[in-house]
Amino acid sequence: MIGKAYHRWGTRCVDHFAGMFAFAVHERDTGRLVLGRDRLGIKPLYVTGNSARLRFASTLPALLAAGGVSGEIDLVALHHYLSFHSVVPAPRTILRDVRKLPAATVRTIEADGSSTDELYWRPDFSRDPAYAGWSEEDWREAIGERLRTAVRRRMVADVGVGVLLSGGLDSSLIVALLAEAGQSGLATFSVGFEAAGGESGDEFAYSDVIAAHFGTDHHQIRVASERLLPAIDRAVASMSEPMVSHDCVAFHLLSQEVSRHVKVVQSGQGADEVFAGYSWYPPLAGVRREEAVEDYLRVFADRSHAAINAVLEPEYALDTDASRAFVTAHFAEPGAASAVDAALRIDSTVMLVEDPVKRVDNMTMASGLEARTPFLDHELVELAAACPPGLKLASGGKGILKDIGRPIMPAEVIDRPKGYFPVPAIRHLSGVYLDRVRESLTDPVAKARGLFRADWVEAMLAAPNDNRTTLGANALWQAALLEMWLQTQGVS
Repeated sequence: MIGKAYHRWGTRCVDHFAGMFAFAVHERDTGRLVLGRDRLGIKPLYVTGNSARLRFASTLPALLAAGGVSGEIDLVALHHYLSFHSVVPAPRTILRDVRKLPAATVRTIEADGSSTDELYWRPDFSRDPAYAGWSEEDWREAIGERLRTAVRRRMVADVGVGVLLSGGLDSSLIVALLAEAGQSGLATFSVGFEAAGGESGDEFAYSDVIAAHFGTDHHQIRVASERLLPAIDRAVASMSEPMVSHDCVAFHLLSQEVSRHVKVVQSGQGADEVFAGYSWYPPLAGVRREEAVEDYLRVFADRSHAAINAVLEPEYALDTDASRAFVTAHFAEPGAASAVDAALRIDSTVMLVEDPVKRVDNMTMASGLEARTPFLDHELVELAAACPPGLKLASGGKGILKDIGRPIMPAEVIDRPKGYFPVPAIRHLSGVYLDRVRESLTDPVAKARGLFRADWVEAMLAAPNDNRTTLGANALWQAALLEMWLQTQGVS
């Protein structure tokens, strides 16, 4: 299909594609190579090369395995990793020699080695005059219908399609819309872990409500503590890039189990970034766009520039605040009408691509499972971007989605407090999990690399749960995960 589309439309073939893709087309007669990636960056494409050759792959470890890639750390990428809870915006990766094709980009590489990039899609977060007369009901109906279309599109498959049902609004709404469309016998899957540090490890109470209400073929997967430790190493080995979120392990274990039943699933990823579900959006509603960078970083960034330099050995520290500069430049670009619009734009086109979307794709693909994300249907994202922020911020966030769900799903799931995918044993490190963290940070390879200050590592290991990032993640785990990934991939 891609070959025929390229033959007809050339690089503009991407305008005719929908959904997730990454491709390479080589023109035999001209020697030209064309690389393309989908609009929301759901499918990855990594590139490395020199004057003699160019190599590309769907994972960074594949390029490492082929050799010829330096283990030198990209210092700006490291700063981003420690600022944005492991997000490294394209085109950078944590390794200086490897780059990734940005989302919604077509790269044309000529036979002489010259290349050009074209950004072929970007949602506009300003108010479109075409919608100026729309009421709240008009927006609800339009977004509801676009979402229904997105969900239906992702049910088309030669095999059964299930749903990863966390018990939150987003995945529950997918189930509700499928039931509304007449889908029966739908397979749904939830995962839970043993409690630790006084924190529950599951949200079965909510996923059970949805499963019972819609009569799904529900699979409740309980992960015993003895399965978690080996799963951590397998999850790290499945990461294309180091990803600090502890729910990588949850998705890895969940995907293993789900792949025994179905080969395609729908997931609710992306709804928070597209429809303003996070806590940092409401405070921005009253902030002038040109003054919003400080407010955004205060609630989103894990550490200040000074705090990052206090963690790193001097050779890895930067003189300038690269992460602040990145956000400042992004917020200053035209096409976002307000501070909330600017925050939604950077989150849906950058932070979403390089964190939740990537981790779901990596963990599901590791088990041969295809994850489809209806909230990232590009037509839905375009309409949501044009929607007035107040409709998204209503009802504590994702207000318009909640209104769409009210007639068709249980209220206790719609109005519940926002939940996350908890893995308490990683958030509250102790026992064998702390031992694994200590092993990674004190390994001779880690000491030789010298990323983190030795006194900082020693203090963190002595009080492993005392230091939290802005969003409440375990700061020690963030450092250890990076070393675990580098060591797993043989980077020294």
